[in-house]
Amino acid sequence: MKITRGKRATAKRVVIYGVEGIGKSTLASEFPGAVIIDTEDGTHHLDVARATVSKWADLEGAIHDLVRDQQSYKTVVIDSVDWAERMLVDQVKGNKRSIEDIPFGKGYVMVAEAMGRILSLLDQLIALGVNVVLVGHTTVKRCNPPDLDEGYDRFELKLTKQSGPLVKEWADCILFANYRTKLVEGTDGRTRAKGGTERVLHAERTAAWDAKNRYGLPAELPMTIKALAPLFHAVPAARKPATWRERIASATSTEDLGALGDQVNEAESASKLTAEQADQLRGLIDGRHRELEPEEVTS
Repeated sequence: MKITRGKRATAKRVVIYGVEGIGKSTLASEFPGAVIIDTEDGTHHLDVARATVSKWADLEGAIHDLVRDQQSYKTVVIDSVDWAERMLVDQVKGNKRSIEDIPFGKGYVMVAEAMGRILSLLDQLIALGVNVVLVGHTTVKRCNPPDLDEGYDRFELKLTKQSGPLVKEWADCILFANYRTKLVEGTDGRTRAKGGTERVLHAERTAAWDAKNRYGLPAELPMTIKALAPLFHAVPAARKPATWRERIASATSTEDLGALGDQVNEAESASKLTAEQADQLRGLIDGRHRELEPEEVTS
């Protein structure tokens, strides 16, 4: 078992969803080195690298191609994930009028299983250091928590109840995009909501919307790529300097070992190593030398 410590800089799993026309696709296209897999032909207004797909099988094929060859792209965007799910539903229902016609709810089980497989495939991109961004539309759903007498409405990702939890669990960061709304009191004493044009991202869950992040983003931030800089500039944990033993063990040539022997002698002369420590290190250097260049045995 290999145990490591500290933060690791990895590719990001991001979901951006929100109200219509707010600029979700534009923001996703600004992620580093982005290529968009367009499932709804909705990125024609953007000057971006894209592949347009119209079937679930084509989406799977595009992701497989990128797993085999990333073509220098640093981010893969699926725009949108709910239209992708719609393609999946069409594939599952086949020649039936509705997925509901598949007995015992097996159609939705098949949808969830296929969505799980596509998320696992996207994880292969993550392992290769490629960010994955899923763009989605929003819907308003009624929430009825068991610990409350009355339910309430909230914004959620527009996916089926089978796929939605899978995507939310998969993501490291779920950002809800909306316009900032202000409450103002009218002359009649009533409070009214006044909508503005300022676009914001919500990165923490509330009763009104789904959101989360594992990168210390503030609860609300401007809807700009600059505000998401912490996602791309995570500082890796500082590594301790290699020890003498590690440097000797990692040496790959007799020249490296000769240089290490000289450094041991210098450290001993400068009283940074005792004579006993220096002798032990010379013994390790000799042992490593024999590993790199075994002595010939003749009979």
